Amino acid sequence: MDALGPRIATALRRERERAGLSVSELARRSNVSKATVSQLESGSGNPSVETLWAIATALDVPFSVFVEDRLDAPQLIRASDGSAVRAADAPYEALLLAAGAPNARSDLYVLRAEPGSPRRSAPHSHGTTEHVVIITGSANVGPADEPFTLHVGDYLRYAGDAGHVFEALEPGTSAVLLSEVR
Repeated sequence: MDALGPRIATALRRERERAGLSVSELARRSNVSKATVSQLESGSGNPSVETLWAIATALDVPFSVFVEDRLDAPQLIRASDGSAVRAADAPYEALLLAAGAPNARSDLYVLRAEPGSPRRSAPHSHGTTEHVVIITGSANVGPADEPFTLHVGDYLRYAGDAGHVFEALEPGTSAVLLSEVR
């Protein structure tokens, strides 16, 4: 995770302390082992998307808090250079392109996925809405119980605070995801 590991470690400790939680209490609330939380805070862990989402939800912060690299200068992220976070249970990765201002609570990602196991997401923080536009390929996206089949250029908005899914139907499927919390 090169530069991402220290960024996650710093942000995790800051947000956990800001919430007034011990490592044990955060582990309990996020259903992530205490050892994993400790490893992440020391910069030695290699978390999956699921682990970071679970911790972000337990801390009631956007996922981007752990992976953003705030700079005032222009920032260019080439598709081949970004530090994407991979899912543990599906051929899926999320590359954070931009994080909203702390009071805006929105994150912009590029998703890349391959056919196989769908990426099933537990509900995020209350008030989360996700917006998806398919760039390449096609995918079943949206509410876990009734996803929509999207093709290139299709857009879908759905509640991110309910279970949802992203399942690539074609090799090389990619999408833009905007996640916002109101």
